[in-house]
Amino acid sequence: MSALICGSVAYDTIMVYSGQFKNAILPDKVHILNVSFLVPQLRRDYGGTAGNIAYNLRLLGGEPLPMGTVGHDFGAYEKWLDENEIDRTYLKVVPDTYTAQAYITTDLDDNQITAFHPGAMAQAHTLQVTAAEIARKGVKIGSISAESREAMLLHAQQFVDAGVPFIFDPGQGIPLFDGEEFRAFIDKASYVAVNDYEAEILMHRTGWTLAQIAQRVEALIVTRGGQGSHIYTGGRTIEIPTAQAGSLTDPTGCGDAYRGGLLYGLLQGYDWETTGRIASLMGAYCIERPGTQNHRFTPDAFRARYKKAFRADLV
Repeated sequence: MSALICGSVAYDTIMVYSGQFKNAILPDKVHILNVSFLVPQLRRDYGGTAGNIAYNLRLLGGEPLPMGTVGHDFGAYEKWLDENEIDRTYLKVVPDTYTAQAYITTDLDDNQITAFHPGAMAQAHTLQVTAAEIARKGVKIGSISAESREAMLLHAQQFVDAGVPFIFDPGQGIPLFDGEEFRAFIDKASYVAVNDYEAEILMHRTGWTLAQIAQRVEALIVTRGGQGSHIYTGGRTIEIPTAQAGSLTDPTGCGDAYRGGLLYGLLQGYDWETTGRIASLMGAYCIERPGTQNHRFTPDAFRARYKKAFRADLV
């Protein structure tokens, strides 16, 4: 059983500012903002929503199928995916474009400022989710994360037409849609996954409460950073605790790691308590390492840490 993961595939250039944005940006001068940050730490990582989620699902032993468009500079990332045994069938190279690029600056409070160049991702709508391919690849679930506006709209309808349940995970794509479009996404999706800030925007744009959104899907998942996450399903709210991290090194990609855990739990048929805890532990693994795809573990190590974190066996 596999998961078709629609989203971006990008290179992340990550910089760490050794101060706090709040001390460098004057609130009453934002209309004439001209600020520079000294970033002693810089690295380039493999990223993007589809790439990150696929990497985390693969770590757990799942079968991810990332779907997206990439540029002529994709070679290094291609090799990385091959090394990690991630299927590249649905990654399309668009000539004369760059692979999407994210430039992320993080401060000491884990706040982030990101500039994003979509590059080849702007052509993601040229890829199609078809019933024939779904059957051929054994796809049991899909996900739609931030990519081009047109692609997100098309892929949502294509999942519906193919009869495949999917997670709607708007993330950084939140600004692209109005209330009517969000209501349509929610009505098409089987699951909605957002962080607490995105949940507020979703409520504001749709005019629906969290309870009303949850009534329209099998589950609404809201992550809350260090306060864990809530899963709204079947008229109840399941509180998922955080898994203690050994260090708080870098929050970049933790949401994608969490979503990789969600997909794994759904593919395995786990209950929501177990699925949410797997997702929570994936976030802990991610935050302990710099970058979005630099954490690793063995299945035995994951089960042992799960048992220690949640006082329960993962079978």
